[in-house]
Amino acid sequence: MATFLFDRVVFGPVKSRRLGVSLGINLLPGDRKWCSFNCIYCECGWTDEGPYVKEGYPSRALVREELEKKLLAMAADDASPDTITFAGNGEPTLHPDFGGVIDDTVALRGRLAPEALIAVLSNSSTLDDPSVFEALQKVDQNILKIDSARERTVKILNQPGPDFSLERAIGNIARLRGRFILQTLFVRGVYRGVEVDNASPGEVNDWLDLVARLRPGMVMVYTIARDTPSEGLYKVPPGELDDIAARVRLLGLKVQVSY
Repeated sequence: MATFLFDRVVFGPVKSRRLGVSLGINLLPGDRKWCSFNCIYCECGWTDEGPYVKEGYPSRALVREELEKKLLAMAADDASPDTITFAGNGEPTLHPDFGGVIDDTVALRGRLAPEALIAVLSNSSTLDDPSVFEALQKVDQNILKIDSARERTVKILNQPGPDFSLERAIGNIARLRGRFILQTLFVRGVYRGVEVDNASPGEVNDWLDLVARLRPGMVMVYTIARDTPSEGLYKVPPGELDDIAARVRLLGLKVQVSY
């Protein structure tokens, strides 16, 4: 099915289901997807096999220049984003100078858009890197993905690299002591003849146990909204998402639902 890529370093602002008026930053190449996961539902398509050479990333200086230019242009129009969001064509924390980029963004936000939040959408796979772990603690919305509490389901849905360990990722997230937002996409269907459904009763029960353990500052519950690279995947209906969200609230946690 059709998917799309972001061909600019700074794009938007766009109206986001979860982040309001969002000014996006793509730290990956503009012509392909680079990621440590290969999620079967990703709107950017399948992951490029690499190699992920340093020259493929936009430089820290370019990111700073493009963001400053865009924020100045918005300010001239008496506008400001709700959120400056690191997303784009894959996993933003793979950028070799991710920490420096975050430092620049915090400084620019303070000067040109002080009301805006800074968000990073990450798949939680790079938290072993001390510089990434430190940088993520500097942003307002550290949004970390865990789509299932079950290793087998993660391997089907997210197709992480061979070095990824769900248990290790969960341990790294726990080190944040709740200073993060947990993001989970619920989907069902069939992939390569294997049924996948992380919204089934058993899956949801296990996931809720994990949520209760990690106690994030907020939980984002959502489902697919655009075309996916794999055929045979389906949205989880709004009523089921609402039921999942209600059970999160019973844990005393904030939750945001997007259909």
